[in-house]
Amino acid sequence: MALLTPSSSFCYGFTYDVFLSFRGLDTRYGFTGNLYIALHNKGIHTFIDNEELERGQEITPSLLKAIEESRIAIIILSENYASSSFCLDELVKILDDIKGKGRLVLPIFYDIDPSIVRKQAGSYGEALAMHEERFKNNMQRLHKWRSALQQVANLSGWHFKKGEGYEYEFIGNIVEHVSNKMNRVALPVADYPVGLEPRMLEINSLLDVGSEEVNMIGIHGSGGIGKTTLALAVYNLIADHFEALCFLENVRENSNKHGLEHLQKIILSETLGEKKIKLSSVKQGISIIKHRLQQKKVLLILDDVDKIEQLEALVGGSDWLGSGSRVIITSRDKHLFESHGVNRTYELNVLDEKDALQLLTWKAFKAEKFHPSYLDVMKRVVAYASGLPLALTVMGSNLFGKNIQEWESALHRYEIIPNKEIQNILKVSFDALEEDEQSVFLDIACFYTGTKHTLTSVEKMLHVHYDACMKYHIGVLVEKSLIKINWFGGFSVHDLIEDMTKEIVRLESPDDPGKRSRLWFHEDIIQVLEDNTTDSLKKFLNVKILNFDEANCLTEIPDVSCLLNLEEFSFYNCSNLIKIHESVGLLDKLKVLSARGCTKLRRFPPIKLASLEHLDLSFCLNLKSFPEILGKIENITELVLEGIPIIDLPFSFQNLTHLQTLQLRCCGTFSLPRNLFMMPNLVVIIAWGLNGLILPKQSEGEQTVILTVTSNVERLYLPYCRLSNDFFATSLTWFRNVKELILTGNNFTILPECIKEYHLLSELHVDDCKYLREVRGIPPNLEIFSAHLCKSWTSTEMLLNQELHEAGSTMFKLPGSRIPDWFEHCSSGGSISFWFRNKFPAIAVCLVPDSMFVISSIYPIVIINGKESQLDSRNRNEYGGDHSLYVRPDHTYIFDLQKIIKFEDNLDEALLNKEWNHMEIMYKDKNNHSMFIESGIHVFKQKNRIEDIRFTDPTLEESTNLQGNLFCCVLSLYF
Repeated sequence: MALLTPSSSFCYGFTYDVFLSFRGLDTRYGFTGNLYIALHNKGIHTFIDNEELERGQEITPSLLKAIEESRIAIIILSENYASSSFCLDELVKILDDIKGKGRLVLPIFYDIDPSIVRKQAGSYGEALAMHEERFKNNMQRLHKWRSALQQVANLSGWHFKKGEGYEYEFIGNIVEHVSNKMNRVALPVADYPVGLEPRMLEINSLLDVGSEEVNMIGIHGSGGIGKTTLALAVYNLIADHFEALCFLENVRENSNKHGLEHLQKIILSETLGEKKIKLSSVKQGISIIKHRLQQKKVLLILDDVDKIEQLEALVGGSDWLGSGSRVIITSRDKHLFESHGVNRTYELNVLDEKDALQLLTWKAFKAEKFHPSYLDVMKRVVAYASGLPLALTVMGSNLFGKNIQEWESALHRYEIIPNKEIQNILKVSFDALEEDEQSVFLDIACFYTGTKHTLTSVEKMLHVHYDACMKYHIGVLVEKSLIKINWFGGFSVHDLIEDMTKEIVRLESPDDPGKRSRLWFHEDIIQVLEDNTTDSLKKFLNVKILNFDEANCLTEIPDVSCLLNLEEFSFYNCSNLIKIHESVGLLDKLKVLSARGCTKLRRFPPIKLASLEHLDLSFCLNLKSFPEILGKIENITELVLEGIPIIDLPFSFQNLTHLQTLQLRCCGTFSLPRNLFMMPNLVVIIAWGLNGLILPKQSEGEQTVILTVTSNVERLYLPYCRLSNDFFATSLTWFRNVKELILTGNNFTILPECIKEYHLLSELHVDDCKYLREVRGIPPNLEIFSAHLCKSWTSTEMLLNQELHEAGSTMFKLPGSRIPDWFEHCSSGGSISFWFRNKFPAIAVCLVPDSMFVISSIYPIVIINGKESQLDSRNRNEYGGDHSLYVRPDHTYIFDLQKIIKFEDNLDEALLNKEWNHMEIMYKDKNNHSMFIESGIHVFKQKNRIEDIRFTDPTLEESTNLQGNLFCCVLSLYF
């Protein structure tokens, strides 16, 4: 038998209701014992450790298990609690395993002031000082104790002071509070909560339940992906923290059926405990909700919201609810959150293969085991479902008790005609689209899914047909969770959503493909072509899109001259295509032409396509010449040639008169003709991974001409093109206007002095140039210079020159580890700080990771007067996507701080409250962990007054001077 280990160990029931943490010598036979009996008598299953543990004894596995399996922890902080290392370890474990997972931790300050615990003063300070001496070789453990004590002191709890009340009444209040929490019954979540726990913990982290702010979080994703299940699980996890609760499910459906007043009544009834609530209008409901719930700490779940009016009527703003309240909203439409000002969002993704297989196993076999003979067909079902929990649940339930042959038969039927139950749920998002958005989505799902197209290329191709801004329409589809954008610029449509859209088109005419609005399956297209009926041919000859993608049976593109209205023609990945008829190059209205991946194609006919906007010939592995261009083509602005053995471009290439970007990727050895550089609109050339790039050399007689006639190329990317030192002396002279030059991974050994002549060059990358030894010249306006992994490097001094960086705006990444002497202030810790006044200072920062540093992205965090400063969101993407810096060991990084971080415009006004402002720069990784790295600060002399910046606390200096002056006055009076 095959065994599947459950991916989630989360359990909705608990072994214990309450776990008691206490210092036995202080309270075991008094307060704690009495509290335990009172809880026990109330039927609250409580864990109390009855073992008298010796000093220093480790926490036992059974005690750890009891903590993990308890719903609530009560921590009795008494006078000597902190003197026990055992109690402190137990506290750390409780905060990690109970509070860390969203459950309730209740502190009791028994005859000790909470401020003593928070500030770690009095007996707590003495105890920690003792521990510091005892555990001086394990300061990390001590740091955890201090942090845990501070955390627990900030939690809401009870304070009992002897002599100020009856202890039994105090205990009674605690028991009543806990009993009320126990009376709450968990909502049913899922029979098999596969993969839920990590998602719950991520949501819990976003909610930040411990803070007193009112937070709203939006969970978005496609239909059937498990948004409601996740919201239910989180609700059960954190409900004990709130005094009023409401899980409002099926908002979309119920608001359509019963109206918004009905939903407002449910919210008021659930949170206030009042059954007979009458509302005459939505506006009255808004007023009453806001008035009655402003003083309550509420947990409100709004499930499956699809209109902004629903949010405005049910939870208009954070001021509707009391301090510490939380609202969770689930929707297929991410844009709703933005419209309503919900800034914290969580995108729910499909299950991975392991979790998907586990969920299918539980649903189909009601156990975690299955016979290995089912493994192959189960994997095929998982692949078909593509990680969608709804599909796995429906299919698994339908296949329960079936044999392998029945599984095979059912899967075959699903692949031909999708399951109606799944389709109906997925179709809700499609039905909510406007008519033109539906049409755009049908085109995307039927023709453009897979990895062959980028989002940008699809936008361009769709613009051809709709003559409208596709960014808006595609944005709507993303917000409705019908399309998912990948980090690398691609996109995907879930397989079942793709099946759903194709089924919509199939149902337009189930038996006659010629009557459908779209044709993508080559057998359907061939059937229509072979159908000689007049009506069928008439419709087909007016077709605008013809798609033969991945038709392996296709060996020849026939005469298509009759297709006068054809705008898009694609035969992507036709692996057996060897011939294309000349008529393909003469279609007047053709705007999109793709032969990508036709590996046997050796020749492409000449093209005279005045309307052409997009041409793709990449990965035609046997295409050795670019097609002749017989007339001007003015609509192509970008051309990508990837993975083809073309060695040069024809003279007629200049007929692409409006070409702006030319990309050559992995094309072997390639020669660029001279006339290419005279193309007036060509501003970007990207040649990546060529075995060799041949640029035309200039003769001596042409040197004078080049000063007046040169290319307009501003961005020249030539990584891994085997360029040698000759490149600078001959070929680079064609590019006098270049601003960005990427020479990563090439073979040259020097940056020659002549590079100083490139006055417009502001960004230069020579990363991974293993043979680069020497820099003899620097462009006068260079701002960004990167030389990662230059193993032969010996030229650091020139690039560390103070004058080069003094004006600011630079960002240099150099081999070697040294902070230049002109940096006035240095630190070897995880932060560096100074004081300033009058205005925010302009400074350069230098970072030097040592050889033990782990390669990572560093995020400089600026803290001013104890408060982290907010970034200006408008500038976050100005330099590389976010305010991070990717650093390697044994390199030096010098940068203008404002090259990485931009601040809000009103920052200076906020700083005028103090004469001297303390600024600290911390370095953290993407997980918000502090990074210990050597750093330095240099103050730009041209942009700052030196007297306005101090590297020691000026308020202490003034205090010392004042004391000195007073002392002198006293002496004068005395004498």
